[in-house]
Amino acid sequence: MNHKPRVVVTGIGVISPLGNSMDALSSNIRERKSGIRTMPEWDEIENLRCKVAGICDGFDEKRIPRQFRRTMGRVGILASMAALQAVSDSGLTEEEVSSERCGVSFGSTEGSTTSMEIFFRQASTNRSLKGMQSSSYLQFMSHTCAANIAILFQAKGPLIASCTACVSGSQGIGFGYEAIRQGRADMMITGGAEEMHFMNAGVFDIMRTTSTRFNDTPGLTPRPFDRDRDGLVVSEGGGCLILEEYEHARKRSARIYAEVLGYGNNCDGSHLTSPGVEGLIGASKIALQQAGLSPDRIGHVNAHATATEAGDIAESKAIYSVFGDRVPVTGFKGYLGHTLGACGAIESIITIMMMREGFMAPTRNLSVPDPLCAPISHVMGDVRDVSFEIGMNNNFAFGGINTSLIFARV
Repeated sequence: MNHKPRVVVTGIGVISPLGNSMDALSSNIRERKSGIRTMPEWDEIENLRCKVAGICDGFDEKRIPRQFRRTMGRVGILASMAALQAVSDSGLTEEEVSSERCGVSFGSTEGSTTSMEIFFRQASTNRSLKGMQSSSYLQFMSHTCAANIAILFQAKGPLIASCTACVSGSQGIGFGYEAIRQGRADMMITGGAEEMHFMNAGVFDIMRTTSTRFNDTPGLTPRPFDRDRDGLVVSEGGGCLILEEYEHARKRSARIYAEVLGYGNNCDGSHLTSPGVEGLIGASKIALQQAGLSPDRIGHVNAHATATEAGDIAESKAIYSVFGDRVPVTGFKGYLGHTLGACGAIESIITIMMMREGFMAPTRNLSVPDPLCAPISHVMGDVRDVSFEIGMNNNFAFGGINTSLIFARV
């Protein structure tokens, strides 16, 4: 019988509004801190109602050599900083990473929005190409994260760019997992990133799905699954997981954080912005089937939980349909905000982190569950010191795209 290769996580890197390492992220989540802050610079943006966001700081982008940094906008820098951290953490050699057996699968909602704004403002205002920088397009092209990471590490394996809004990061991991399972690579640099720009909030603001009642008290929003939630809060960040074929990792005595057991990916095929319950259910079932697991083997579900009315209701119904009220559920956007293209990667890192450290964090800002949501088993109140062996991370995005990743402690 031709068995598919096992895929494990051997390196992790994260840049987030709650810290720029897995240790910092763990400490701040355990202390139930918020990474959301007021954005006074947005006061000048007319008709923008949401004035809070999650911002990354405290990292030194000059760790990236200047010749590489010049083709990176902020999103590329956040992605590359997370990747540098993860590759170093993995212990892979320069020779291994630059080989034809190492690829990149990395996503973002789009390229650098800031670079795009500058480029097109200059072009439309001046009606001229004079003074345009040759690197500008490279900063905002849709595959800027994957391409810049590949060049930074000279990786010569498969290059996959997932530009699928809020599942960009989880698809980045999933596609990397599939590349190794198919024998196309032994190592994949995977994940997602997003940079902050006021229009990230603006597009959701136009749709009336941003949080607006907590502009003066940013720590109280977003409120996933809560009766008093009023919308999402956008953030920025980067998350990177080094995926590796198990035997390759074992032979070099690598530290293994977790094994990827399954990946579910489908589309509702029904609506561009409203999530479909059946599609969400289907993604989880695909992942469970691929992993060869029954629902009762899952110890924790990391929910997408954007704190929008429609999203939380649909997701809770899907979770309840698959797991009933047995499995503990946490949503982490109350800590970090919605990091968009990065959320699938960062939230997968959190699932692995909790599995390894033996705790479950509560959903921050969840005080009274919305009675319109299905009665799932929320982790509320204090951090639970409890171990679990297998965790699921779910994400969904505009276009009706759904992902489900299953990780196991090794």
